[in-house]
Amino acid sequence: MMSTDRISSLDDDDDRRFDDVVPYSDDETDNELDSSTERLDDTEQNCINQQTEERWQPKSEYTWKVKANDRNFNNQFTITKYGCIKTSKYSGNAIRTYKYNVVTFLPRNLMEQFKRAANAYFLILLILQAIPQISTLAWYTTLVPLVVVLGITAVKDLVDDIARHKMDRIVNNRKCEVLQDGRFKTTKWKDIEVGDVVCLHKDDFIPADILLLSSSEPNSLCYVETAELDGETNLKFKMSLEVTDKLLKKEKDLESFDGLVECEEPNNRLDKFTGTLFWRNQSYPLDVNTILLRGCTVRNTEITHGIVIFAGADTKIMRNGGKTNFKRTKIDQLMNYIVYLIFLFLILLSAGLAIGHTFWESEIGNATRSWYLYDGEDDPPSYRGFIAFWGYIIVMNTLVPISLYVSVEVIRMGQSYFINWDLQMYYAEKDTPAKARTTTLTEQLGQIEYIFSDKTGTLTQNIMAFKKCSIGGTTYGELCNAAGDRTDRVELVDFSWNSYADGNLKFYDHYLPQLIRSGKDPATREFFKILALCHTVMVEDNSGQIVYQAASPDEGALVTAARNFGFVFLSRTQNAITISELDITRTYQVLAILDFNSDRKRMSIILRTPEGQIKLYCKGADVVIYERLDPNSLNHEATEEALTAFADETLRTLCLAYKDISEAEFAVWNKRFQAASVSTNNRDEALSRVYEEIETNLLLVGATAIEDKLQDGVSETIETLKKGNIKIWVLTGDKKETAENIGFSCNLLTNDMTIYHGEAINDLLNTMQKNRANMAEGQTNASTYENNIFPQDVKPAMIITGSWLNEILREKKRRKNKWFRRPKTEDEKKMQMEKDQKDEAAKEKRQKDFVDLACLCTAVVCCRVTPKQKAMVVNLVKKYKKAITLAIGDGANDVNMIKTAHIGVGISGQEGMQAVMSSDYAFGQFRFLKRLLLVHGRWSYIRMCKFLTYFFYKNFAFTLVHFWYSFFNGFSAQTAYENWFITLYNVLYSSLPVLVVGVLDQDVTDKLSLRFPALYIPGQKGSYFNFKKFFLSLLHGIIVSLIIFFIPYGAFLQTMGQDGEAPTDYQSFAVTTASSLTITVNFQIALDTSYWTFVNAFSVFGSIVLYFAIMFDLHSAGIHILFPSVFTFTGAAPNALRQPYLWLTIILTVAVSLLPVVAVRFLIQVVNPSETDKIQMNRKMYEIELRPKRSRPRSFQRSVSVRRSGYAFSHQQGYADLISSGRSIRKKGIRSEPGVSKSRTYETAGANAS
Repeated sequence: MMSTDRISSLDDDDDRRFDDVVPYSDDETDNELDSSTERLDDTEQNCINQQTEERWQPKSEYTWKVKANDRNFNNQFTITKYGCIKTSKYSGNAIRTYKYNVVTFLPRNLMEQFKRAANAYFLILLILQAIPQISTLAWYTTLVPLVVVLGITAVKDLVDDIARHKMDRIVNNRKCEVLQDGRFKTTKWKDIEVGDVVCLHKDDFIPADILLLSSSEPNSLCYVETAELDGETNLKFKMSLEVTDKLLKKEKDLESFDGLVECEEPNNRLDKFTGTLFWRNQSYPLDVNTILLRGCTVRNTEITHGIVIFAGADTKIMRNGGKTNFKRTKIDQLMNYIVYLIFLFLILLSAGLAIGHTFWESEIGNATRSWYLYDGEDDPPSYRGFIAFWGYIIVMNTLVPISLYVSVEVIRMGQSYFINWDLQMYYAEKDTPAKARTTTLTEQLGQIEYIFSDKTGTLTQNIMAFKKCSIGGTTYGELCNAAGDRTDRVELVDFSWNSYADGNLKFYDHYLPQLIRSGKDPATREFFKILALCHTVMVEDNSGQIVYQAASPDEGALVTAARNFGFVFLSRTQNAITISELDITRTYQVLAILDFNSDRKRMSIILRTPEGQIKLYCKGADVVIYERLDPNSLNHEATEEALTAFADETLRTLCLAYKDISEAEFAVWNKRFQAASVSTNNRDEALSRVYEEIETNLLLVGATAIEDKLQDGVSETIETLKKGNIKIWVLTGDKKETAENIGFSCNLLTNDMTIYHGEAINDLLNTMQKNRANMAEGQTNASTYENNIFPQDVKPAMIITGSWLNEILREKKRRKNKWFRRPKTEDEKKMQMEKDQKDEAAKEKRQKDFVDLACLCTAVVCCRVTPKQKAMVVNLVKKYKKAITLAIGDGANDVNMIKTAHIGVGISGQEGMQAVMSSDYAFGQFRFLKRLLLVHGRWSYIRMCKFLTYFFYKNFAFTLVHFWYSFFNGFSAQTAYENWFITLYNVLYSSLPVLVVGVLDQDVTDKLSLRFPALYIPGQKGSYFNFKKFFLSLLHGIIVSLIIFFIPYGAFLQTMGQDGEAPTDYQSFAVTTASSLTITVNFQIALDTSYWTFVNAFSVFGSIVLYFAIMFDLHSAGIHILFPSVFTFTGAAPNALRQPYLWLTIILTVAVSLLPVVAVRFLIQVVNPSETDKIQMNRKMYEIELRPKRSRPRSFQRSVSVRRSGYAFSHQQGYADLISSGRSIRKKGIRSEPGVSKSRTYETAGANAS
């Protein structure tokens, strides 16, 4: 594989066009010096080096040192934290994801809560209310709501953190065997330390990053499953050093082992490790193939021994977790700005009223004109105005609603529970319900603009299935009967005639098995013989069952298909492979295995048949096989047509071919092959050249077609989300061809799209830069610049690889130059700084251009990208598009992306739980994403917007009555209501109805939400709550406050009750305004309710009843006797509300407040109805249309694909060398005899790199 270090520019390396280069390692950093740094000449350099060596002792290249079985040695390495505290350099193995403990919970939680501006404001307000000179309200009016708010939030945080504690304990208390006192003892993971020797058994989780010392397998091989680490479920092998394999098998040998490992510092590079083992005066190089990483699982290896190198937070999987950011919704940010505006409004309002009070005191309120108001204090008017300012800050503090945040949290929690309880998002096969792992982001689900999805395990099932094939120009796999005639009858082929069949192959062509068994077409037998022989699959006997372990899922599917058709791979040794051909066991001598790699895109095997003939069998991508076919090979065109048809169905294809080799030809070639095999320089290149020599003049046998199964409903989900104006990008570690095939399978890519690859994208970006330069010079206008990027009749799509992404975004890292460098002068440093600044500015422009270009595309697929690149792409869209993003994945390699996006979704699948652990929401299948966004997300957003709009309205209507009252009380900061009404208004009298709407309201049903995805678009635009909506709520509140105050005021001016008494006292006025306000705001939320239930009705009318019940109790004589200074409105409510005139006043006030709202809304629905209004009016018709109908599955069609083959693109190079060397072969063959049990169970793990 070509190294990415050779990729330096767009012009000097044509090999980069392969697009399959693995990107740079995540932890590589920019060189501190650029290419302009001068290299000193040899004489001067030698002189400086000599002087340097005299001054300094040489330092080891590695700074991480671990000694086996010696905790004292390892504990001597310390680091200083916080400037004074010394702690061990090496992390313990316990992980910690919780935030609080018993001691820190209360202070830390309160500190976090008071970081919120509103909470801090009310704390200051409470302090002000304790000052008698400025307090116009009792202290409890603020304390009670504040304690309720803080308490509810604290309980929620405590519950969340207890769940994190439990999860941490589960992981930290897992058991592992650690070598102590000469024998292995069971120890908890949290007690493992660096340098400990551990023993792992089959199916054990690996507790830390461990250097493999020995295992029970030949040559100390260890098979691991890396599903939680990189998303791949196919097994990988690790192999210890030869010296440790031979000498460290027994406990006593492991106890005496005192090797010293010097290696690189902890980092997040999953595919790299460099170090050295020093033992017995010898040094041995270490690489990634000797390291077992935490997060992996030991498979098919009974016993494994190793030494812990990195533990806990230092392990690679923890380093790959990325930074956990505190996620806040767009509405949260908007609320903060609005609260700041309200603060400013409150200050200006209070200042204006304070000025009014100063003027009133100086002109009217003096002792001469208003002698009856004299309080015995001779304070100047300016001081009284200053006191009035703080008094109004306290009186009108409800402009900033203290219950806003806690109400938002309650609503979000309720919405989260509905997600958890949604049975339509329950995945029965895995018993996996949907899970909202956070309760703070629900409304953000209704504003998603970009979805970034992993491929393997997220869009696909990680299951490969043999579907069709072409043999000798004839296609098999359609619906055919045993005579070869097409039929409409769907009936599975019965493989019961084959005792080795696993019973899982779903094949519908009855003619092909009949043809194979009859022997009428020898090509069919040759076809499946190639599949049974040409591979690197390993076979095991697990309690009499055949178990295949494949290096790639493709190989597992093909070998299994051959097994079902009667050609069963039974066993292999270093130089032989045994198969059963229609119940006849035959052993072939393996002469050479020509290994697969990403450049060759094929593998071959040279065998000697039992009859003594030498044959070469080859399978690979069609483009490479066709280049090597003999001119006289038959069925070119027919197979080409079959490949095209398979590609149209988005099946993964490869071609099979063979060649007869003479003894003389093989003898000559074998000499060159052996020479290349032992070459010390460029061994891989030498072998590739030798392989090319023999892989010529091949005879085409046929082609296979494998289905990389999508999860159920993926295509429909993507299509629906696209109608909701949601753009979907696929970010995968898979190869380009594989990602492209899946893109077509799931309807992300279609046949009418024009696909742009790396080089074309780079050219377009260069064109954009030229257009910008021309626009700056006035040669082109902005519209031309925007419109000429893509041709108008083109529907663009982008497929770009990780290497191209680095090149285009100028993210390529330069390695540090370890040569001695001359110190720079000040001028050189200044020039370097200016150059760096220019480069950074150019880089940012380039990145913005790329994002703009990608966002113009209908679909974007980024393949062969690292976890860090996935997060980088997400971050670029967040940065330059200011769009709300969602990332969805199922493996540990998706964690960084999930944490970076505004919303992270984890798929609970077969690739481990790392993605789920880091996600905000989790469920079992990709198709549930449609319901999460279009139903729960949309509902949550609309509910939250209704809640906020109403909440600000009711608080303005409530508070601004004090403002109008100020003009009639000398601006004295006297309240218009009773103190207890002010205390309970937001807590009891008006809170429940809006909370119910925030949790239960639905503008349309869930089915209609899915039927009309365009309803999602207003949420993306933030149409339902923004600054405009806020100011409309402010205006609405001002108008209603005017009505609430002035209609009762007018009614109280010159009135007479039935008993001859005038109910014009202050307390009766307060009761009237409070009653009018309570009824008005509760009826207003009733008008805002779209989905009525008993709970809604009970909350609205119950709140009104509760208000009157509490008011009559608080105004009773009995409670006044008990607390005379606290309850001062004795008899006010009974006295006032017995007057019919006041009830008429209340009714008039409510009617004037609400009737204009009803009229305006009716007019809008008639003149300019929204999409929701239209759907609601035709709801019954749409519900009839949505009744279940029997649907016919349609096959997806696309145009001819240039690259059809997705063969073995997750195949790991090196398996052929492993088999040929005999290192993976057990000394006692598992299935070398035909008498082994012929069970019908099959097991293989397969997943593409994701």
